[in-house]
Formats: sequence, C-alpha cells, structure tokens
Amino acid sequence: MTTAAPTSADRLRQVGVTLAEVFCVVGTLFGVGVIGTRVEESSGGALAADATLIAPATPAFSIWSVIYLGLAAYTIWQWLPSAATSARTRATGWLIALSMVLNAAWLLVTQQGWIWASVVVIAALATTLGVLVRRLSEHRPSGRAELVVVDGTMGLYLGWVTVATCANIAAALVAGGFDPAPPVSTIATIVVLAVAAGIGVMLAIRLGGRYAVAAALAWGLAWIVVGRLVEGPISVPVAIAAGVAALVVIGAALRWHRQVDLPAA
Repeated sequence: MTTAAPTSADRLRQVGVTLAEVFCVVGTLFGVGVIGTRVEESSGGALAADATLIAPATPAFSIWSVIYLGLAAYTIWQWLPSAATSARTRATGWLIALSMVLNAAWLLVTQQGWIWASVVVIAALATTLGVLVRRLSEHRPSGRAELVVVDGTMGLYLGWVTVATCANIAAALVAGGFDPAPPVSTIATIVVLAVAAGIGVMLAIRLGGRYAVAAALAWGLAWIVVGRLVEGPISVPVAIAAGVAALVVIGAALRWHRQVDLPAA
C-alpha cells in the first residue's frame, strides 16, 4: 500500500513537535541544575522530596528519564512517512507538542519560585495528557513500535503527572502557609491519596486499563510509601494509605484492561 504524501499541515505539525522537543530539553536543563536551579531546590524547597507528606522519595523522579527518552524517540518517529500522514498522529501530534511546552514551562516557572503558577501549568499538562491518551484510544496503533514509543511513553507521562499534580498542589498549600499539624495533615494527605486512587480507577475505566498509566501512577504512590517510612517526614498511616492506593490502581488496570488490536503483520 502506498503511503500518501504529507500535506503542508503535516509538515507544520512535524516542525512544531520538533521545536517543542527542543524547548522541552532546554527546560529540562534548567530543572536538573545544568543551567538553573534544580527543581527540589527551587521555590524555597517547596518541591523537595521531604517537603510534604505526599511528596514521593527522591528515586521516584528517575521516571522522567524514561519519559524524556520516549518523547525524543517520538519526535524522531513522527518524521517517518507512515507516521506523518496517519490519522492517529494527526489527532495527537499537536497535543504532544503542547505537553512538551507545558512541561518546560513548569520547570521555568518553578525557577522563578511561582509555586501557584506551577499548579496552574501542571494542571493544564495533566488535562492535555488526559485528552491525548483518550484520543490515542480512539485510533488503532500501526504496530508494536508505535505501541511502545507513543502509547507507552504517553501512558507513563499521564500516570506520573497525575501523582505530580497532587504533590504540586500540596506543596503550594504548605508554601502558602497551610501546614496543619498531625493528625489534621495526616488525614488530609490520606484523603488526597484516596482521590489519586479514584483518578486511577477512572482512568482505567475510561482508557481501557492502560498498563503504562497504572504503572507510573503506582510507581509514584509506591515511592510515597518509601518517603514516609525512610526519607521523612515519617508517617506510617500515610505510607499505608499510599500502598493501598497503589494496589487499587493496579487492580483497576487489571480489571478494565482492553487488549490493543494491532493490525496483522
């Protein structure tokens, strides 16, 4: 079957995605401290791994390496002739570009210490990723390579940003002076973890139990367990709640998982 020639709109989208990837890389250089201040040291330390009861332990953030690698792979993949003209790429390409711009914007905003602005940006990023993965569900991938590069990356991206959004909101509240002592802070954190688990269930139902989404969500929740038992602030009740939330998210994905229908080889 002959692949249709890319249109001018396809070429514009490809360039837009590539420029967004470059901007994302620049933002990342700020976030890891190559150019600016590391995220955990910005905003007065409000986003550090020990700043709030819901902050994941430090190793959790290594998932960004996988996500960034996937975004770079997608940027290259979308230049392939078959990808350039597919209905799936046309429906999601600009959303992926927007997600990378928002990602970089979040890193740059935190450099300025604008903690509440970072909440707005990460909420926009989470919404964008939700719409993006939903659109991916409406179109069949062309094969296993696309399933890994596109669906895998965007699923991890959505799952992790869901956890990060909860942590970001908590950090903003604490930085703004809302920092009640236990047991109020413990109860409030457990409620937020219950909401995160509920979001995980909702995503499983709406998106067909995507394993990548659940894996990233559970990853973040599991590292909250570690943080509350090892790194501090120590809280056994929060650790238990985060562990239960992770199990709920995994269980929901297993319950509502739909096998992806790949085209015949």
